[in-house]
Amino acid sequence: MLNFFQPKQQQVLLIALPMIASNLTIPLLSLVDTAVVGHLDHAWYLGGVALGSSVISLLFMLLGFLRMSTTGLTAQAFGATDKPAIRSSLLQGAVVALALALLLLLLHSVVWPLVQWFSAAGSDVLQQAGIYFHVRIWSAPAALLNMVLLGWFLGLHNAHYPMWLLLLGQSINIVLDVVFVLGLGWNVAGVAAASVIADYSTLLVGLVLARKVWQQQQLGALSQVTLPLFSGYGRLFALNRDIFIRSLCLQLVFVFIAFRGAAFGDNIVAANAVLITFLMLVSYALDGFAYAAEAMTGKAVGAKDQSELQLLFTLLAQWGLLLGIGFSLLFWLGGPALISVLTSITAVQTTAEYYLPWLIALPLIAVWSYLLDGIYIGATQGRAMRNSMLLSLGGFALCYAFTHSLANHALWLALCVFMLLRGLTLAWPLYRRKVRVLFT
Repeated sequence: MLNFFQPKQQQVLLIALPMIASNLTIPLLSLVDTAVVGHLDHAWYLGGVALGSSVISLLFMLLGFLRMSTTGLTAQAFGATDKPAIRSSLLQGAVVALALALLLLLLHSVVWPLVQWFSAAGSDVLQQAGIYFHVRIWSAPAALLNMVLLGWFLGLHNAHYPMWLLLLGQSINIVLDVVFVLGLGWNVAGVAAASVIADYSTLLVGLVLARKVWQQQQLGALSQVTLPLFSGYGRLFALNRDIFIRSLCLQLVFVFIAFRGAAFGDNIVAANAVLITFLMLVSYALDGFAYAAEAMTGKAVGAKDQSELQLLFTLLAQWGLLLGIGFSLLFWLGGPALISVLTSITAVQTTAEYYLPWLIALPLIAVWSYLLDGIYIGATQGRAMRNSMLLSLGGFALCYAFTHSLANHALWLALCVFMLLRGLTLAWPLYRRKVRVLFT
């Protein structure tokens, strides 16, 4: 039974609730982008923003290990009251972020021709997507540094600064969307420019807040801090490599579902997109508790407090069961109404409702993988996460290979198997060796 007045429970909610609130603003920005560009003269503007932003999102999401590794390493240093390690987790993360941003800027002229080669979009859409991509890519330094800052704040159990930074960035982006596109007529370039300015504005405020936290944690004068440029990065690189492989596997699954679903007809690919959108909304809510798991697990591992971890697991298991049942009931009772909100096309509504049972089952299956991901990130067990994801990807591929005759049902069945395997392969070591596995 959940006791909301229990001190540990309040710690979970103090991290989870602000992150859930800020995460839920992410779809709002996408809706504003769509609404603003959707009022322009030609449909290719909308298609260009959709394609260009998808490419940028994929690149940045694959580099999301910057936030995850920074959270885990910082939380462990925080739990061990290791101030040099708290400093290093921020500064080393920033060095890696800037190096990767420079690499993206140097290679972006190579990346875009590859996108054009793979894409089946028309020439007008590709032209507009190229405009978006070549403007938006310049936000890479700010976007990647923002990931490191968010991870550092979360690792120090400060969820309010990340919340305000995310809300600030989204608000600036929305306002500038309207000004640049509808006011100045910059069209697709205006949408991209709004995001670039929002990212750098967020970074400036984030650096001010980081300086404040640096002083609060008494981490010393910045002018006296020395950071080796080419040494001491082994653990960080290994962790980032493993989380990158994990993220790549995850993206491959959803890309495969999108591309393979397209072969079953327009109505099915549209219906799948509607249902996946609802699954993404579930992930935004679950991510809040995953962030809490990262920060609190890392602190407990750093402090070598096994009893603290046992209590945290109990609380997260309770939340997982509650959230899984809650979302499944929501989709069971309100699924058709929710589908009608996203699409007014009768054929797509009918198709989405036909496949709705898969969405009803998924929250109960998938919730454990999200929460266990948070635990393993906090414990910086990147190798275990990588191996779990590789096994789950293999399960996804085998399931689809043996059931492909079921057409679109095979995709959804394979996704359920993938999520189930993620949870099982992460839970099994904890069941077999208890929390000791997180201290190795």
